[in-house]
Amino acid sequence: MTEPRRPSVGRPRAFDAEAALERAMRVFWEKGYEGASLDDLTAAMGITKNSLYRAFGNKEELFLRALERYDQGPAAYGRRAVAEPTAEQVAIAFLNGSVRATTQPDAPRGCLGVQGALAVGEPGCGAQQALSAWRNDGRTLLRNRFQQALDAGDLPEGTDPQRLAGYIMTVAFGIAVQASSGLSREELQEIADTALLGWQLQAKPPTAERLRQN
Repeated sequence: MTEPRRPSVGRPRAFDAEAALERAMRVFWEKGYEGASLDDLTAAMGITKNSLYRAFGNKEELFLRALERYDQGPAAYGRRAVAEPTAEQVAIAFLNGSVRATTQPDAPRGCLGVQGALAVGEPGCGAQQALSAWRNDGRTLLRNRFQQALDAGDLPEGTDPQRLAGYIMTVAFGIAVQASSGLSREELQEIADTALLGWQLQAKPPTAERLRQN
């Protein structure tokens, strides 16, 4: 992955780089990687293309910086969720956080990390790979936390942490897609609540023998 360019030494920039990066993040969040043109980005950031290149590198490098900012800001609910004391509370906090993050009244709908570069051409492959790695990191974060819960006896013996993490992540990503389609926060919260009704089933799926008995 290309390392972001360092700002050139010389006359101080005449703009707030952090504020400009925040606005770039929102453009990528709303339009996706390929949908966000340089004209869109520079107009939102209030800078020229030359200033963008000097401060952030090329478009892909700017996107990586924006994704990092998104991870530390709107998507930080994931790291907060895994700090919850029980596995069930982790799942609740993660899905509720997804609902809130994808329906902020002053931000684009949906999730930058899910919809930012799902279908791109060759120029967008770097962004697509970065988002795939970001999503995989989120699943690994959950899996490790559920493994910790299993080791501590907080989840029943036989629970598959990888499967459980995949379930929670898939529901969260579905919430993001539905948010971008216009579902309200209340509707999405109902989806999250319904998914959580199946927590015990997902935490320890019934064996074939138990299914036959039922």
